Amino acid sequence: MNIYLIVFIYLFLNYASQNEDGSEVELTSRFSTTLPGVAHVPSLTATVVQERRPLIVAVMSAAASGTSKAAHGDVAAKRKKGPGALATAYLVIYNVVMTAGWLVIAVGLVRAYLARGSYHGLYYSIEKPLKFFQTGAVLEILHCAVGIVPSSVVLTGFQVMSRVFLTWAVTHSVREVQSEDSVLLFVTAWTVTEIIRYSFYTFSLLNHLPYLIKWARYTFFIVLYPMGVTGELLTIYAALPYVQKTGLYSVTLPNKYNFSFDYYTFLILIMISYIPLFPQLYFHMIRQRKKVLGHIEDYGKVE
Repeated sequence: MNIYLIVFIYLFLNYASQNEDGSEVELTSRFSTTLPGVAHVPSLTATVVQERRPLIVAVMSAAASGTSKAAHGDVAAKRKKGPGALATAYLVIYNVVMTAGWLVIAVGLVRAYLARGSYHGLYYSIEKPLKFFQTGAVLEILHCAVGIVPSSVVLTGFQVMSRVFLTWAVTHSVREVQSEDSVLLFVTAWTVTEIIRYSFYTFSLLNHLPYLIKWARYTFFIVLYPMGVTGELLTIYAALPYVQKTGLYSVTLPNKYNFSFDYYTFLILIMISYIPLFPQLYFHMIRQRKKVLGHIEDYGKVE
């Protein structure tokens, strides 16, 4: 028998007797063999862990398990896969444009304030860009509907259309409220919120999100949400007398459709709906903040 074959067998048996961490297990059986025809060959001592067949079965089982985990990982990766390259490029462009639009509104507010020396009537200086870019947010509902953004169509639709409604059906339609301070209150809250939000989406799509923007996204809302809601409610409340006096958007009986609609009552119902809806959205964001920033803040405290 060739001496190299003997060495190979010895190395194989020695390798099979080791644990996964490379340490040799306790000897359970020993054998000593003197090879005929070969002088001065020492006895070989090996560890018998188990029969070769169970070892092969174990190896095959581990390989099958690894294959199964790999396949599961591939499925999970596909599920987590974001939008395609074309959709991502479109979303980046959309969010950059929206960020720039709300920056234009912010600059317009500051310039008008510096020119007038007063915050009264600042709405007129940013009325057109506000209508344009707030209406442009309707595309976000379409993004959710076609699946390029993994968000709820219903929730996104409610959030977007509530602002579009206030922009067009209240502030635009009831001109008497445009000079109210409450309008500037919600416009300021919207402007800061949207600059942060669209910047957050842009950098997230580019996989390069600065911590400052992430922190602002999940922190500024603590003040901006109540501020915006207060301005919205006060603006709707200020519009009620004018809506009741003029009968704006109301339909009275009799008419050929046998249908009536009281816009004044509808606005009151809108205001009441804020009571159950706002706390849900607000505390949802609180929970999201703890989830996203909580571990980072805890780590900072430890340091």
